[in-house]
Amino acid sequence: MNLFNVYPLFNITLEKGKDVNVWDDKGQEYLDLYGGHGVISVGHSHPKYVEAIQKQIEKIGFYSNSVQNPLQKELAQKLGQMSGCEDYNLFLCNSGAEANENALKVASFKTGKGRVIAFDKAFHGRTSAAVAATHNPKIQAEINKGHKVTFLPLNDDKALYLELKKGDVAAVIIEGIQGVGGLDEGTSGFFKEVERLTKQYEAILILDEIQSGYGRSGKFFAFQHHDIKPDIITTAKGMANGFPVGGVLIHENIEANFGMLGTTFGGNHLAMSAAISVLDIIKEENLIANAAKKEVEFKELFSKIPEVKQIKGRGLMIGVEFDFPVAELRKKILFDHKMLTGNAANPNLLRILPSLTVKSEHIKLFYNALLASL
Repeated sequence: MNLFNVYPLFNITLEKGKDVNVWDDKGQEYLDLYGGHGVISVGHSHPKYVEAIQKQIEKIGFYSNSVQNPLQKELAQKLGQMSGCEDYNLFLCNSGAEANENALKVASFKTGKGRVIAFDKAFHGRTSAAVAATHNPKIQAEINKGHKVTFLPLNDDKALYLELKKGDVAAVIIEGIQGVGGLDEGTSGFFKEVERLTKQYEAILILDEIQSGYGRSGKFFAFQHHDIKPDIITTAKGMANGFPVGGVLIHENIEANFGMLGTTFGGNHLAMSAAISVLDIIKEENLIANAAKKEVEFKELFSKIPEVKQIKGRGLMIGVEFDFPVAELRKKILFDHKMLTGNAANPNLLRILPSLTVKSEHIKLFYNALLASL
């Protein structure tokens, strides 16, 4: 049997990782400035992360959600305290797409409505409702197109008002900072207007923090830069440093009922030990403050490059936009300078999502490699 061929792959086989570096099967070292789509939050193979998983698997790795699991409660308590979202309840699942799928389902349950508002260039996942709310018809099968989704431009207050006043909108879903779309984000004024209008017209405000959450923006969640309070928050990528975990933070005003949501693997013992260790490491090593500090260093340094049109994003979720397509530049950085970076829907944009442990020396190494490549 062969693999279903849906991924264009670089001819690199990674075998080992340590903090911000990875090594291939030939022993070649790379600087990882992408973290597998921003998943690696506390560095590859962090000793406390490895220890937590090893200790847990020696006890019990999995049982279903038909029994008590104190690790889930520990994670919820720590997540509430660290994020400042203690007046939310946590539903645990396995991925970002699944988190958004469940968030949209809760919104429809709560409101009794079925239409969703999403935004141009949005990416919310590949499951049915999540991919319908993703602004890319190429990855939507016919079966996904039955969902009622309206796409609007970011920062267009009037367009949002005109749609919400129709009264049939269950949810507005918006990324704290767009990831795949190219690091665009709403203004603080727009986020506040989204909050106000969703309350006025009884729609649920869902903040997709799958990529922008867990300290990556320099605050725990990116929406916290705008002083708003969503009804539902979704998170996943940085949540367990590579172990499959997703979460839906649901405001306590939304009541739970038995059978409303469910999952077999979500919240299992091994996943919880991984996720708890990530929160502990972020707190102990002050990694959110490091993300905010490195944003300043990064923008000061890279704004000096003439070919850089603008630098987007916050914290360690950075988009470097050039005045030309970057596909060949990205390959040159990878193969000549051994550094992993990411791309986006915007062909001129390099996406930088390193571990929150990244140091100034790594940013300078990348800067020098970029200058040499240009």
